[in-house]
Amino acid sequence: MMADRDRAALAQTHPTLAAWLDEYDAIEGEWMDGLAAYGVAFAPRGAETDAIAAAKERLRAKGARFRNGGASISTGNLSSACVACTGDRGSRTFFLSLQCNRSCYFCFNPNQEDYEDNLRLKDDWQAEVDDFLAAPDTPTHAALTGGEPLLHKRQAVAFFQGLHDAAPQVHLRLYTAGDFLDEATAAALRDAGLQELRLSVKLGDGPDADAAAIEDALAKLALARDLIPDVMVEMPVIPGTEDAMRRLLRGMDELGAFGINLLEFCFPYANWDEYARRGLAVRNPAFDVLYDYGYAGGLPIAGSELACLELVEFALDEGLSLGVHYCSLDNKNRDQILQVNRDHPADEGLYELDGGDFFYRALKVFDGDVPVARDRLRAAGERFAENGEDGSLLTHPRNRALLDGLAVAASVNVAQADDAAPGGWRLRELKLEYPA
Repeated sequence: MMADRDRAALAQTHPTLAAWLDEYDAIEGEWMDGLAAYGVAFAPRGAETDAIAAAKERLRAKGARFRNGGASISTGNLSSACVACTGDRGSRTFFLSLQCNRSCYFCFNPNQEDYEDNLRLKDDWQAEVDDFLAAPDTPTHAALTGGEPLLHKRQAVAFFQGLHDAAPQVHLRLYTAGDFLDEATAAALRDAGLQELRLSVKLGDGPDADAAAIEDALAKLALARDLIPDVMVEMPVIPGTEDAMRRLLRGMDELGAFGINLLEFCFPYANWDEYARRGLAVRNPAFDVLYDYGYAGGLPIAGSELACLELVEFALDEGLSLGVHYCSLDNKNRDQILQVNRDHPADEGLYELDGGDFFYRALKVFDGDVPVARDRLRAAGERFAENGEDGSLLTHPRNRALLDGLAVAASVNVAQADDAAPGGWRLRELKLEYPA
C-alpha cells in the first residue's frame, strides 16, 4: 500500500486513480478484518519483504533456477512432475480416499470440497482414471495422494498397475507418510510402474520428536531407494524447524535421495488455536493478488518462505547433490490462473498474459492523463480502450514508454464466468498495481 502522504498527494492530482486504489485496499482490509474476527493473526505488513528479496537475489547469483515469476526456485534434480504441475493438461492427481491415520493440525484436507464424503473409499476411482486416459490431452503424469493412500494398499497397487498397463509413458508418483510402507509394498509398487515416491515428514514437535521423525524418514527413504527409481520428500517448512531441516537435507544427501520439495507452510482455515499456541501469524500481505484461489492449502504463514529460501541456499553452499525445490503457495495457485486464462484468450491488442503469474495485464491511466495518453497512442498507431464509467484509458503493456511522465497503473485481471457476457465469460479486474 502507498504511504498516506503519497496517497493524499495522488488524490489531489488523480482523484479517480486514488479512489480505485483506496477501493482495492478496502477490499483487502475487509477480508483481513473478517479473518481477524475469528482470531487469525497477521504479521506486520511487509515485515519480510526486504529479507525475501535479498535471499532471492543471493540465490540468483548462486545459480538457482527460477520459474513462474520466482514462485518456484530450485537447485539440482527437479521432478518432471513439478514442471508439469503448472500448465500441463495431461497431468492429474487422484485420491482413493481422504482417510488418514494421522491427525496433523495443518492438514488442508478438511478444507477440501466434500471432505466428509471423501473419507470413504471411492467406488468410482477406476472411472476417473478411465476418463483421464480418454481425455483429448495426452496423459503425461499421474499421482496418487490422500489421506494416506497406503491405507488401501491393494487398490493403490491396482491404480498404478492399471495406468501403467494402459499408458506406459505416464510418469507415476505416490504421496505417503510412509507409516505402512514396507519392502513388499515398495516392490509391488515398483512392479506396478511407480517411478517416484514422495514421503511426507512432520517436524515442529520438539527436538526429540523431530530427531525421531528424521531417523524414521531416512529409514523409509533407504528402504524405498533400493526399489523405486526416484525417492524424495515433500513437506511444509514450519518456521523454527530450520536446524532440523538442515539435518534432514544432509541425511537425504548421504542416502542419495532424488530431492526434496519444500512447501510454504499454510493455515487451512482450521485449527487456528494450534497456530496461535506456536506464536505463528499469516504473512502480510498474504497474496500479491487477492483472489478466491481454489487450492485448499489456505493462507501462507509468515517466516516459512524465508526459511525455504535459506534452505535452498544452504544446499547450494554445502554443495549437496540433492535436488532442493521451493514450491511456494503462489506456485500452487498459478496453475489455476494459467488454466482459466489460457482457456479464455483476451484481446491481444490490449492485454498481455503475464509469463510469471499468468494474470492478464494492461496499463491504465486516469483523470487528466487520459487526453495526453490518447494523443500519444493515436500518433503511434497503437490501440486503446476508454471506460465511459470512470473515464480511464487502457492499453497494452508494450506501450509503457509512450506513457512516460504519466501516472500509470497496471490492471491485473482473470477470466471469470458471466452468463450475461458474450461467450459466457468476461475479464475481472482484481487489482491496480501503482506505479506500474
